[in-house]
Amino acid sequence: MGRKLVLIAMMVAGISLLVWAGVHNARERRLAMQQANVPKVELSPATGGTADAAAPEQTTPKLEGKMAPAFTLVDLDGKKVSLADFKGKPVFVNFWATWCEPCKLEMPWLEDFSKKYKPQGLVMLGISTDDAGKDVVAKTAKKLGVTYPILLKNDKIEDAYGLEYMPQSFYVDKTGKVLIATAGISDGQGGKDAIEANIQKLLAAGGQ
Repeated sequence: MGRKLVLIAMMVAGISLLVWAGVHNARERRLAMQQANVPKVELSPATGGTADAAAPEQTTPKLEGKMAPAFTLVDLDGKKVSLADFKGKPVFVNFWATWCEPCKLEMPWLEDFSKKYKPQGLVMLGISTDDAGKDVVAKTAKKLGVTYPILLKNDKIEDAYGLEYMPQSFYVDKTGKVLIATAGISDGQGGKDAIEANIQKLLAAGGQ
């Protein structure tokens, strides 16, 4: 009788364990599917290295609605380029770095948009935050197929735009105000689509 009770108890315990394992595995699969459907926002700290848990949301509204900080920087050919040169035009200002993998994912998209929307007046500017030197920056830009102007940072511009993570982009309307400010990108087609949607909002914005 005692052996039967022990066997019954073992069978009940075994069945209970199998049920628990099944429920646990189903829950894990459900969580994995949910996570797979959430776009991943990729960022890198502005000083280089790996993104951490304190990374900001994709939208960075600190400068939104305010005048974009003025700058005059040198491009890869040594020519001075000022934001004021493009007054009355929509300007996409993208901060990037050669060590930033999300930046290098994004820049070919920006090249496509630069060509696509240039007839509508869009100006695309890339600003390198590297300390590596002009040759390294130029080599990376060429490898990525970028033809829009690449400018080299000075000591003031990173503070003026409050850069903390790469990439960061600022959609400056025709009046010189920041319409949209973003940090990082969502990987995959969703990220490219989000950038294009913001460009279309910029082009549709009024102002003289």
